[in-house]
Amino acid sequence: MKAGLGAWTREHWPPIRRLLVWAFFILMAGLLFGLARNIEWRNVFATLADYRPGTLLSALAIAAASHLLYACFDLLGRRYAHHHLPTGQVLAVTFVCYAFNLNLGAWIGGLALRYRLYSRLGLSAVQITQVYSLSLTTNWIAYLLLAGLVFAAGAVRPPAHWALDHGNLRLLGVLLLALAGLYLTLCAFSRRRVLSLRGHALGLPSLRLALWQLVLGAGNWLLMALVIHVLLQQQVGYGTVLGTLLIASIASVLTHIPAGLGVLETVFVALLHQQAERDSVLAALLGYRAIYYLLPLLVASLVYLGLEARAKRART
Repeated sequence: MKAGLGAWTREHWPPIRRLLVWAFFILMAGLLFGLARNIEWRNVFATLADYRPGTLLSALAIAAASHLLYACFDLLGRRYAHHHLPTGQVLAVTFVCYAFNLNLGAWIGGLALRYRLYSRLGLSAVQITQVYSLSLTTNWIAYLLLAGLVFAAGAVRPPAHWALDHGNLRLLGVLLLALAGLYLTLCAFSRRRVLSLRGHALGLPSLRLALWQLVLGAGNWLLMALVIHVLLQQQVGYGTVLGTLLIASIASVLTHIPAGLGVLETVFVALLHQQAERDSVLAALLGYRAIYYLLPLLVASLVYLGLEARAKRART
């Protein structure tokens, strides 16, 4: 019985696999088309046309640095998972996954593409899970640290009608700092190196690796905020922009809307309406989406096709 099942699998698996690949491509194409339909392209191009070339070049350079820094997350994952893929391949895969993650959500970019690309490069499912979990932890541990510092310092003042007032936001900042400190403490002193969180095993990295997580993760968040700060042409203080981005990011995660369409704009307008004109804020965010989301997605799509072609040649 087992032999017959194995023979059936060997015979029928190749066409099933091709069918799954085509289904994956069709799903991605549909998601991209749906995303593109929700973007006011005339407004995007008009917004970018109003900026000085120096402002756009600065924003582009900072965005490129941010994407490169995020791509280094998986270099930490390479050490954590003990695999030996070349640095260039790791950076290319992570760049593609990050661009798709930003625009289409974590399930497509963060998880599905990582499994597809890394498995085709020879990594096991366990190694891919380790790389992904460390990347995810790097992003959100750094978020806890930065959000804790910004909120506790009172850099963001929520509107009066918000349920979370200024005082409670500062208390939340202290709590977030405590959580970040707890993570570092566990990495440094815990004898139990594998923790169980809601049924998922999490292997603790070394303290040195955890500190690198904070450096790279915090650097990426700081650069993201700097892109918006540049596009706002310094009308709003950098600390306020950073705090607003941190609030908008967690709101986008909670609402599960791809690319946070509408959520990012709503939070920024609500928090910055007393410091900058609504049109200026929306113009900056349109420019931010074009530079940080859409342009990298275009480049990542080309890189993705190159990675697929290379993997196919390697199998041949």
